[in-house]
Amino acid sequence: MDALDLARWQFGITTVYHFLFVPITIGLSLLVAILQTAWMRTRNPMWLRLTKFYGKLFTINFALGLVTGIVQEFQFGMNWSEYSRFVGDIFGAPLAVEALLAFFLESTFLGLWIFGWGRIPEKLHAACMWLVHIGTVLSAYFILAANSFMQNPVGYVNNPETGRAELVDFWAVLTNKVQLATFPHTIAAAIMTGGAFMLAIALWHVWRTATPQDEQPMYRRAAAIGAIAVLLGGLGTVVTGDFQGKVMTEVQPMKMAAAEGLYETVPEGEGAPFSIITVGTLDGSEEVWAVTVPKLLSYLATGSLEGEVKGINNLQDEYTLTYSGAELTAADDYRPIIPVTYWSFRLMMGLGFLAMGIAAAVLWALRKGRPMGGRGWFWAAVTVAFLPLLANSFGWIFTEMGRQPWLVFGLMTTQTGVSPGTTTAEVALTMGLFTLLYGVLAVIELGLVLRYGRAGAPAYDGESLDPRDRTDDQPFVFTY
Repeated sequence: MDALDLARWQFGITTVYHFLFVPITIGLSLLVAILQTAWMRTRNPMWLRLTKFYGKLFTINFALGLVTGIVQEFQFGMNWSEYSRFVGDIFGAPLAVEALLAFFLESTFLGLWIFGWGRIPEKLHAACMWLVHIGTVLSAYFILAANSFMQNPVGYVNNPETGRAELVDFWAVLTNKVQLATFPHTIAAAIMTGGAFMLAIALWHVWRTATPQDEQPMYRRAAAIGAIAVLLGGLGTVVTGDFQGKVMTEVQPMKMAAAEGLYETVPEGEGAPFSIITVGTLDGSEEVWAVTVPKLLSYLATGSLEGEVKGINNLQDEYTLTYSGAELTAADDYRPIIPVTYWSFRLMMGLGFLAMGIAAAVLWALRKGRPMGGRGWFWAAVTVAFLPLLANSFGWIFTEMGRQPWLVFGLMTTQTGVSPGTTTAEVALTMGLFTLLYGVLAVIELGLVLRYGRAGAPAYDGESLDPRDRTDDQPFVFTY
């Protein structure tokens, strides 16, 4: 492999790895804020114990997400300097706002929340976690705005003298139609992921025989909240995903055609089918056997069962006429890797639906008050923790791989964005080091989550956490 292939692999590895922590952080911050609010309203010690329990697990994931996210920004200058030179004025603006506004908001108030137990009034302390959640949402918005520009460039002019894209309308970048579709879809998926994380750990405590009987109601309640979050987040993901699919068809029709492996255009009035599973040639060009739903692809793409869906071959001819020979384009093949887009699209949806199915089964069992000590519930707890994470990962793989060969759609191909002075050996070395480092971080992450997750919620000693109730002789409370 050359430097381009290795740089793509390196960025793909670091991006997917980093995004394992992002949705947990967004979703779990909301759930912890809800738990603490429930404690303040009811004064039920169960809610305080769960707040501290999941708050500790949240901080672990937040720290790992922070560390792994920093590496990505370095790669823009190290491996993708031509890309940074071309769109730095535009891409850098939302990232700068994210760092100065959103990240400082979440990190500052997370620090206040961690060290503020017993030091600041309870309402202000609870507000800190709500502000952390707001910070994570804002952070996602600005980062997605930068990525949405790569999918659908808006708010810029191309300066022929400098050979750079220059920002002329920041508001257009923030309100990009792709952004308005992608952001709610991502947040809904994050709520689903945070709920699955909460559900998995609570369900494990419900399943294990070592959990005291008097604590079973607390973990069953936590499992129910997590399951509800999975179902509500999953429903939101489905609804927003339907909207996103129609926007994607409008701005990137090749990506929608590649998601189905549709090579020939299906004209309006016929209705394009959607295949649940297909067996075909290795390159995806020929179908051998498939299970299809008639006209579903037309609905996903256009909102009409009879809508036209353009095929890969037709779009290839159209793109060749439009882009080949352009100043910033060196590719003649505008088709992504069809098997990757086809299967990542289905794995994204299938794993998400499976997680919703497990959550619904858990709610049904909890509603009936049934015992949950069978081996099946153990595997349900283990499985549901990973399903939304994998679904998110396959969603990002589809989003980025389906855009290929474009780095910025219609403006810059991936091969023209790589740093010209970067050698294969340099990228291979850094990729190896990053992979090794991320492997160590994965062991640390799993070790910490398993250690504190198994320990369960801390006991409640009945002591007030309001600083107004403390005397000068009492020490301050530090939760961790």
